[in-house]
Amino acid sequence: MGLFVCVLYAAVLAILSVYGIHRSYLVLMEVRLRHRLRVLKEGVPALAPFLGAAPMAPLPTVTIQLAIFNEATVARRLLESVARIEYPHELLEIQVLDDSTDETRPILRRCVAELQEAGRDVTYLHRENRIGYKAGALAAGLSVAKGELLALFDADFIPPSDFLRKVIPHFDDPKVAMVQTRWGHLNRDHSILTRVAALMLDGHHLMENRIRAAAGWLFNFAGTGGVWRKCAIESAGGWQHDTLTEDLDLSYRAQLAGWKFVYREDIVTPAELPEDVSAFRAQQFRWALGTVQTSRKLLGRIVRSELSLGARAEAFFHLTPHFAYPLTLLLSVILLPLVILMPGSNSALVVALDVPLFLGTTGSLTAFYAAAERAQGRRARDALFVVPALIAVGVGLTPLITRALIRGYRQMAGEFVRTPKKGATTGARYRTTALALPFMESVFFLISLAATIASTRTGHVIATPFAALFTAGYGYMAGTMIHEQFQRAAAHSGSAPDPVVSSIAASSDAE
Repeated sequence: MGLFVCVLYAAVLAILSVYGIHRSYLVLMEVRLRHRLRVLKEGVPALAPFLGAAPMAPLPTVTIQLAIFNEATVARRLLESVARIEYPHELLEIQVLDDSTDETRPILRRCVAELQEAGRDVTYLHRENRIGYKAGALAAGLSVAKGELLALFDADFIPPSDFLRKVIPHFDDPKVAMVQTRWGHLNRDHSILTRVAALMLDGHHLMENRIRAAAGWLFNFAGTGGVWRKCAIESAGGWQHDTLTEDLDLSYRAQLAGWKFVYREDIVTPAELPEDVSAFRAQQFRWALGTVQTSRKLLGRIVRSELSLGARAEAFFHLTPHFAYPLTLLLSVILLPLVILMPGSNSALVVALDVPLFLGTTGSLTAFYAAAERAQGRRARDALFVVPALIAVGVGLTPLITRALIRGYRQMAGEFVRTPKKGATTGARYRTTALALPFMESVFFLISLAATIASTRTGHVIATPFAALFTAGYGYMAGTMIHEQFQRAAAHSGSAPDPVVSSIAASSDAE
């Protein structure tokens, strides 16, 4: 039994180490590509301020698409920020794609009317159903959009006024289909959860997308904060809703069709991060489920394509990162029998099993996220304080993401549960409903706690901090979920639900 556990542990660790090596490879690629990254960061010269004068050269028509569903707290802020974007008004259409079922509708109608009275070209489209969810709304808007180029923003984004002036020049290259810009974070320092979420997204934008773009590999449109060429969307098959990550799906289809993508790390559009665990979990579940569905749909086509070996390998890692979660879940379970059955006094076993765990997880993660912090002008050492929390939160997500992977291989599409936005409100206007108690998280918390205690008593001193991280991750996730549900129960006890406080569709935990 001891040998079986040891072999299983080593096998899981070896697979996880591959993902760790991949992160380290991206850090190395950042060093190797530093000159090209500097050129990409400088971008191309922005269009001169228009100041009401006719531009020297013909400019493309642009449609700004705003796909919205029940966003009363941020709807006006979004329209006001978009209205401040600098571009000739006669060449700019603002398209409000509203699927809302609550008071967001009259708010948006008033905003649209005000802009129309001011002479702006604003179109309001409301669907009576949510067929296709966001992808369906974007497809409906695409069919009537006036612009040659389409700029997309989610409801919580606040695009800078010079956004189009900086992005549009890239489309002088007729092969460019999409320009993606970096996400900023309005509430990064709200809590440890938002700091973790911010670091996760910074890693995606500043290490994954940024390095992939510099290396000439495929990378993805992030769903918002980017500009598309309309004919590129159409030639790639349009918006499709058979996955929950329609942006990732379209990105790969367009690049496989020969279109080029550009990434601009220096153009930053701030947005909100989820501030409660239930919303964060719903967001991570949707992203994981959609990524698995996209890998089912396109990974075989990518492998068989004529892309370079490096591009295909990077696409594989891009479309399969969530497979590390069930492996981490398994690792946390077998850690307990391992520290009990294998003698910790054997230094060779400690080196062979525990040290690779340290180097393959914490080492690669720290280097990866430290590089992401440094790339945006923040102190690299700041990542050292957040990475342990990031690992713990990731561990706490393993049961949820494992369920997402299972569902992703059982079915395509599904309900698009959007992330609630707080906006300028002091309380929670929208919440992601979490109906189930964190049973699995609590079970794994107890197993990891037992492993932590056992590791200290059996001499596995290097395994102890990792067992403790597993314990902290499951404990944080279970405890926070229970706390949030008690808070909501207390807030609504003894009174009828406030008609202004509604909930979006139930999250994945409601299964």
